Amino acid sequence: MPAYLDPSIDDKEYLTGVSFASGGSGYDPQTPKIVAVFSFVDQLKQFKEYIQKLKDLVGEERTQYILANSLFIVVAGSDDLANTYFTIGIRRLQYDVATYADLLVSSASNFIKDIYELGARKIGVFGAPPIGCLPSQRTLDGGGLRLCVEEYNQAAQLYNKKLQPEIEYLNSTLARSRIVFIDIYNPLLAIIENPLQYGLEVVDRGCCGTGNVEVAVLCNKLVPTCLDDSKYLFWDSYHPTNKGYNILINQVLGKYIGDFF
Repeated sequence: MPAYLDPSIDDKEYLTGVSFASGGSGYDPQTPKIVAVFSFVDQLKQFKEYIQKLKDLVGEERTQYILANSLFIVVAGSDDLANTYFTIGIRRLQYDVATYADLLVSSASNFIKDIYELGARKIGVFGAPPIGCLPSQRTLDGGGLRLCVEEYNQAAQLYNKKLQPEIEYLNSTLARSRIVFIDIYNPLLAIIENPLQYGLEVVDRGCCGTGNVEVAVLCNKLVPTCLDDSKYLFWDSYHPTNKGYNILINQVLGKYIGDFF
């Protein structure tokens, strides 16, 4: 799926879906500021621009049909918890974990209502993964053995526990909607705890460099990589490999796709 801001995008691709995602963003307005990426407010403005482009291409009626029958995937929360709250810690001066989770859930709920008002009806909302088991978080706070950081995982679980009923409430109150909470915590943790069952060998570090701290632009042509990334769950210290994503998405599709129709 092409990025909305891809300069090479053509009109046909507008009709079949685009991505507004900006890596490192989050529900907390402080999160995108820290890493200088598009906020959810920015992405919402881009979505409005996209709707107008659709109307110019196919008219009002067809645009509303496309929006109502498209699947919208909202994935955020990990960077809010792992980076803004725990690693950088600026929010820990203002919130404990429970009240910070409330902040994220409120922001998520408002965003979902915003895109619903613009025509979205089928909306999948991802929960947080076990962030304490990400290679980077193991390195930062997992001690000498680089164990999963239980405090981080508990925060993700609490956030998910608060987010799920809010998503269910929105689904029950917003007319003609299919708004679905998607659990990614348990599927990813199952892979981490039983890697061989999924054809993987390494789940505590990434394929890039040492695998312990390198992430995003720190993985480049100057940095060596593992010989076979298909044996690794993580590509860098934060993001899964193609194989890791394939395993996760196949599980998610199998469990949730029917809930949207």
